[in-house]
Formats: sequence, C-alpha cells, structure tokens
Amino acid sequence: MKVLLILADGMRPDSLTNLPAAKRMMGKAAYTMKGTTVMPSVTLPCHMSLFHSVEPGRHGTTGNTYMPQVRPIAGLCDVLNKNGKKCGFFYDWEELRDLAKPGSLDISRFYRGGTRGYAKTAQRLTDDAIDYIREDDPDFTFLYLCYPDGAGHKEGFMSEPYMEAVRFCWEQIERITDTLTEDYVVFITADHGGHDRSHGADIPEDMTIPLFILGQGFAPGSDIGNANIMDIAPTVAEILGITPDAEWEGKSLL
Repeated sequence: MKVLLILADGMRPDSLTNLPAAKRMMGKAAYTMKGTTVMPSVTLPCHMSLFHSVEPGRHGTTGNTYMPQVRPIAGLCDVLNKNGKKCGFFYDWEELRDLAKPGSLDISRFYRGGTRGYAKTAQRLTDDAIDYIREDDPDFTFLYLCYPDGAGHKEGFMSEPYMEAVRFCWEQIERITDTLTEDYVVFITADHGGHDRSHGADIPEDMTIPLFILGQGFAPGSDIGNANIMDIAPTVAEILGITPDAEWEGKSLL
C-alpha cells in the first residue's frame, strides 16, 4: 500500500457544504466533518501534533516558531524512514521544514507561497507531487496547500476569496487523486479552521476539521467517527505495515 496525505491549511468543514468536489469525495471516501485538532489551533503546533501524534504540551511547539524537543519524539517520516519507506514533502509554507528530521525524506520541494502567490504554488506543488508519485513510487507523500489560510487571514474565513481558495485546492485534490492507482490510500484534511481573520482559539470554528480517507479498508460514505488530528500518523503507519512509535498518543482509525 501507498499513502498520500493532502492538507489544506485552514479549511473549515462548513466551507465544503456546497462544494461539488467535496460532495463527490463524500460518495467515495470514509469521512467526518467533526474531526478535532489540538490547542493552540495554530498551524505549526497542529502539524507537529499530526506528525508526532502528541499534544503541543508534549512536543513543545506552541507557536509558529519551531522549538527543539526536550524529550524528542520520532515523527511519522522518521519512523517510516527507519523502516525502509520512501517519503516526499511538497509545501509552500517554510516553517513546515522541521516536521521531519534531516535524512528522513527522499525529496523535499518548497515554493514560497507568500511571494509567488498561493494559487500558483498550489498548482505547481500538485504538478510536482504527481510527477514524483508517477516516477519514483514513494510510500508516503505529503502535499500541503496554504491557500485557504492565506485567504482567510487576508480577507476573512468564509469570505468569498477564502471560499475560492478552498475550491481551487479541491481542483488540485481531484487532479492528483485521479492519477493514483488502487494501491493508494488518500487522506484529505486540515490543520485547523478559523474565524474572522484569525484562528488559535478554543472554539468550534477553529478546532473542527474535516477528514476524508479514500482507499482500501475505508468504506465509501461511512462515518469515521471521533477522529483527532493525532490519529492520522498511527493510521498511516498501520496502513504501511509499520509499528507506531511507543510515544504516540493517537489511535489508528482502521
């Protein structure tokens, strides 16, 4: 089996209510619109919790500046690499570079979305990820799209520009998922939501995230149930036949 994890930064579940691409995915994937993230509901702490399967208080990064871990926990890519799995990262927000330790990635592709434009980098990263999957046959690929979060901070979450950013990201999601073979399991999620022009609060608008899982072992249209962002790493590990790190606190959704 192979895994593709796609994360659209700041994508609220209610932004998908009337989105045709998301509705099509609901008919093909197991999903929940009531997933939860961690506090603080801020981008880097949420990603650290996704990849390390512990709360921010345990991994130590509580803002958008990475803090070296006092008691280090192996992240998802570190665990996969130690077990001979090939991992690739594609992202347009540079702070995510610390999610994987040096030496754990086969490829890391970064474009600065803030200066190049998030729509342009989303499309280019998707193109690059498609080529990488086709040519290099990786075990795990992470595709990160910052566009919704950028639009939310600039124009407001659930504003028209924000909704357009979500729609554009789903165009990229459909483009890449349409190229995959049946041995792929695809995760589609967000790190947090947002309200007004911000996020980070312990309120439903910020804390609730969508999660879709498409592929073998996940019945189309079924309810994933009580899922937290920390559950993603253990689930990916199990799909790939790897024992989760003993420090991880999340549960497998299989």
